[in-house]
Amino acid sequence: MSCEKGDDSGKEKSLKYKIIHELTDQFTIITLCKIAGVSKSGYYKWLKRQDNPTDKDLEDQSIVTKIIKCQQDPDINWSYGYPRVQTWLKKMYGLKVNHKRIYRLMKANGIQAKIRVKKWKHFGRKEKYVVSENDLNREFSASRPNEKWVTDITYLLFNGKKLYLSTILDLYNNEIISYKISERNDLKLVADTVKKAIKKRDVKGLLLHSDQGFQYTSIRYNKLLERYNI
Repeated sequence: MSCEKGDDSGKEKSLKYKIIHELTDQFTIITLCKIAGVSKSGYYKWLKRQDNPTDKDLEDQSIVTKIIKCQQDPDINWSYGYPRVQTWLKKMYGLKVNHKRIYRLMKANGIQAKIRVKKWKHFGRKEKYVVSENDLNREFSASRPNEKWVTDITYLLFNGKKLYLSTILDLYNNEIISYKISERNDLKLVADTVKKAIKKRDVKGLLLHSDQGFQYTSIRYNKLLERYNI
C-alpha cells in the first residue's frame, strides 16, 4: 500500500519523522509511516541526516525519560513542578540534577506541572447513549474489502504530551483506511476519522466495529453512522 500523498512542508514532515522515531518501540515503522502519510524511505533518509547525539544529549534524554515516568506514576500527584521532580529524581535514582536543568528540559519537552482543579458533581440528566449489538462476534476476518472495519483510539505520549490516535482498519487486509491525531479524546476525533474514511471508500453494507467507549455510544456518533447506512 502506498502512503497518502500530502502537501506537508519540510517542517511538518520533520515533525512527523520525529514522532515516528519516538514511537518505534510501540509500533512498527511501516505502520507509523502509513499513519503519518510519509514514505519509509523518506523516514530513513531523515534518520541518516541526523547528527550523532553528544553525551550531554543522551544524558538529557535519559533525564527526560525519567521525568515522564515521574509524571506517569499513579502514586504521584500530577501537580509536580520542577522542584518536586528534582526531589523525586534524587529519591528514586540517586540523581543530583540542577533545578534549572530540570526546568529547561521540562519546558523544552512540553512537560508541564498539572494544576489541580476542583471537580464539581453535576446532578442533571446524563447524556443518552447507544449500546450496539456485537455483530462482529469475534470474527476478525473479511472476505472482501470494505466488508468489516474496526476502529479504536490509542493513547500516545510524545515529549510528555498526551496525544490520541484514532484509526480505522479494514479487516480484509489490515489496511489503515483512515487516521486522526488529536490532543483531545472526544467525539470530534472519532467523527472526523469516520468522515475521512467515508470519502475514500464505498461503505455500502459495511460493518464498523468498536468498543463501548463513550464516543462510540454517543447519540451523535450513531446518527452519523446511520446517515451513511453503516
